[in-house]
Amino acid sequence: MTLSDWADYGSDPLLHNTLRACLTIVGALLLGIIVGYERTWNGRAAGIRTYGFVCMTSAALIVVVGHPGAWYGGTSLAGTSGDPTRVIQGIVTGIGFLCAGVIMKEGFSISGLTTAASIWAVSAIGILVGLGFSATACLLTLLSTLGMLGLQHLEQILPAHHELAIRLRCSRDQALDEANLSKLICQHGFTLVTESLTVEITPDWVEWRFFAFTRDQQVPSFAGLATSLGSLPGILGVQLAHAKA
Repeated sequence: MTLSDWADYGSDPLLHNTLRACLTIVGALLLGIIVGYERTWNGRAAGIRTYGFVCMTSAALIVVVGHPGAWYGGTSLAGTSGDPTRVIQGIVTGIGFLCAGVIMKEGFSISGLTTAASIWAVSAIGILVGLGFSATACLLTLLSTLGMLGLQHLEQILPAHHELAIRLRCSRDQALDEANLSKLICQHGFTLVTESLTVEITPDWVEWRFFAFTRDQQVPSFAGLATSLGSLPGILGVQLAHAKA
């Protein structure tokens, strides 16, 4: 091939679009890895592979739909066009199912919300890269990464209340008294949320389930409260868990 042939080959619109799409998905993969590394560092199930794949795939779908003339090797039917808004809608719907899979609920404790939200954000990063908003995608990557690294520390500094989910099981002949229970919990720096109180009665035992919270920045002694509750007359079992994670 002559230099002229190589020049013609390099100027081919199909090749140009293909190279541009390849660079786009590589860039999206790198941005997804940056955001996902924080999750890997903290030992979460979703890490750099999940985030990289989500971002890369979102970008690939968007960039491909933007070049309908290059579909099927440039032999697509005349007048063929893609609708990016429908693709974005499909991406968001699919990511919703993925995010639902990483949210875990165990008792009163819920985990995975931050991971789900960040996966949603990284899909938006891929969409922005695919649409050509590279600077915006980089900014969103930076904000997402800094947000997951720094906002957790900010939450610990700002005044907030900490919630506990408490489950007490006692014998039928030594039922608990709400007033005394509330007083005991207050002695440990917590307040019983009466609206959350649930009582289950069986022929053998009575179980109380409720929330307790504190507005102090320093969380009161978790073990001390558990020990005091366990020493109440007739208690058969005590379970304490953070109500949110």
